[in-house]
This record gives sequence, structure tokens and C-alpha cells, in this order.
Amino acid sequence: MTAAHHTKAGHSAAELGFMRSALALAERGLGAVWPNPAVGCVLVRDGQAIGRGWTQPGGRPHAETEALARAGAAAKGTSAYITLEPCSHHGRTPPCADALIRAGIARAVVACEDPDPRVSGAGIARLRAAGIAVEVGLCRAEARAQNQGFLQRVEAGRPLLTLKVASTLDGRIATHSGASRWITGETARAWGHSLRASHDAIMIGIGTALADDPLLTCRLPGLETRSPVRLIVDGRLRLPLTSRLVRSAAEVPTWLLVRPDAEPMRAQAYRACGLEVVKSPVTAAGTLDLPALCRVLAERGLTRILIEGGARLSAGLVRQRLIDRLEWFRAPRLIGGDGIPALAPFGIDTVDQAAGFVRIGVRRAGEDLVESYVRRE
Repeated sequence: MTAAHHTKAGHSAAELGFMRSALALAERGLGAVWPNPAVGCVLVRDGQAIGRGWTQPGGRPHAETEALARAGAAAKGTSAYITLEPCSHHGRTPPCADALIRAGIARAVVACEDPDPRVSGAGIARLRAAGIAVEVGLCRAEARAQNQGFLQRVEAGRPLLTLKVASTLDGRIATHSGASRWITGETARAWGHSLRASHDAIMIGIGTALADDPLLTCRLPGLETRSPVRLIVDGRLRLPLTSRLVRSAAEVPTWLLVRPDAEPMRAQAYRACGLEVVKSPVTAAGTLDLPALCRVLAERGLTRILIEGGARLSAGLVRQRLIDRLEWFRAPRLIGGDGIPALAPFGIDTVDQAAGFVRIGVRRAGEDLVESYVRRE
């Protein structure tokens, strides 16, 4: 094979293709496998994939187990392309490293290491101790970006936060009267629902809940079961018991994020309707402490949270440098200065205090544009 058929790291184009196939399989699990990572695995013999697997809903079975089951006895002697280091500890399922060893694979190509203290190199070491050749790093950047929520939860103690905004060209999300349906078109709205399906939870502030009485579910055909956990930041328990969020709490998990001193009897009324009431620390000013709230949510297993408003909550998260990714849906309309802005005032004085983002993609969604950004480090 000529040099042109190899990647810079020395892997062939075919190997790169197998790992990208594993990454595509892993993508299927995003939003459905927390607190576990979304992993993909492809077993290859003589240039042919003979077993494929990805993390199943709820986080198990794991990708490697699924791929081995599909390959059966043919797994012996294969190369396994895996997007994250195989687990090496006994949890609710046996270690995947042991399953790969028992199956007799000859080689493992692992995209990136798992920083979970229960794994953290032990899975790779176990494979090597069993005589299996292990290579690490093919598509590492892509694999880390895909599982940023899981990795960030382990390494930094907080989930990945994606802010989704649907606005006019002048950054307005509603008219001065609060009318916002529909600023963006049908295609953009469908893409917004697919974002919901790929996140563990969706978060809004109480202002948005009161103004819109939303459902916050995924309503794309075939993905109705992929609705994320619904999070409502409602420090003082203002959400009406008659709201659609409360009335549907028995069908879709719903958490109310409140102050520690929230009124106990009213909190119990929400619990009786099927909501979880989650207490979060407050700041000296008496508002919910957003960094602490993120830690609370990470401790409860969430890895990926989609923020859909409102302006005050979004501004608070941006100001605290808690927004990791930004999906900005921009409609070719102008509402004017009396419209409601996408973000409330930050209170910054100079441009260099502004939150910075790097644009990584622009797509057309019908007449609208969707711009994707990551936080500038």
C-alpha cells in the first residue's frame, strides 16, 4: 500500500474508516446512555467488518459486548476498533476488557483513554497483559469531542452545556409582546428537536416556563422515546401545578431545580405530581449558584444538557463561562430594538470581557442558518 493510503499517524485509510464507523455507531447513543459514555466498536477481519456494536439505552450492554455478540465465534483473531478505552471494573456488567480477551481478539485500536478512575489505563493494560496488541490515539480528537460531556463530568465535575438559540438577524427571540411562534422555519425546528434527542437533559428558566408553557419533548417521528430529562430552574417554586410540564411529568422525567429553603409543602405537591425536586446552593445575593448547580447535576449522572432559555438563565450561564457549545439558529427577519433579546444584560464594561466562541460550522436549514460554535479557551 502506498504512503498516500496512510494517515499521518501511520494508519491506513481503511483503518481510519473503521474508526469513523465506530464513531458513527457511538453517535446513536448520545442522549440515551448517561451516566455512561456513548461508545462504538467495530470488529474487523481481513478488511471486513464482522461485528458492530454501540452502547445501548440506559448505558448497557456496552458497545464491545454488542459487537462480540454479533460476531460470535468469528471474533477470534479480529482487530477491534473502539472509540473509548474498554472498561476494566465490575459494575452492573462484567469488564469489557475481559470479554475481548475471552473472545480472542488479536488487536485493539482505541481512540482515547477513559479518565474514569475505575478504568484510567487499566483496561488497556489488561488487554496488553493478555498479549493483545493495543494502539491508542486514532481519531482521538473526534472521540473526545463526541464524549466531551462524559469526559468533562469525570475530569471537571460538570456536564457539557450546549446553548441553543433561535433568533432573528438582530438577535431577538420574540416581539415586545412576547410573541415568538415561529421565528425559524420548519426545518430549523426539526433540527432543534434532534438536538433534544442527543442530549441527556434540556434546561429552561422559570420565565420561559411561565411565558410559553412548553412540553420540551422530542417530537420527531421515530424519536418520540428520546425525550430528555426536563430541567426547570425555579428557585421559588413558581411553576403552576396546571402547567403542561407538571401534567406530563409521569411520562417524561422532570426535575425542578430549587433553592435549599424552598417551601416544603409546595415542594411535596410537585413530588406528588411525579416531579423530582432538586436543591441547589445559592449565592450571597440569594440567586441559584449556577456553577454549583452544574456540579449537582453532574453528581446525578447528567453529561449533556441543552439550554433552551430564557434570556436571564442563558446570560447567567454565558457570564459564568459555563456554556461549552452554541447552536445559533438565525432567521432572515428583523424585529427591532423593542423585541426581546436572546440574552439578558451581562453587565460587562469592555469588549475583552465578552465571552468568546469559535465558529466550527455553518449550515442552511431552509431559509434559516444554523451556526455552531465551541467556547474559546
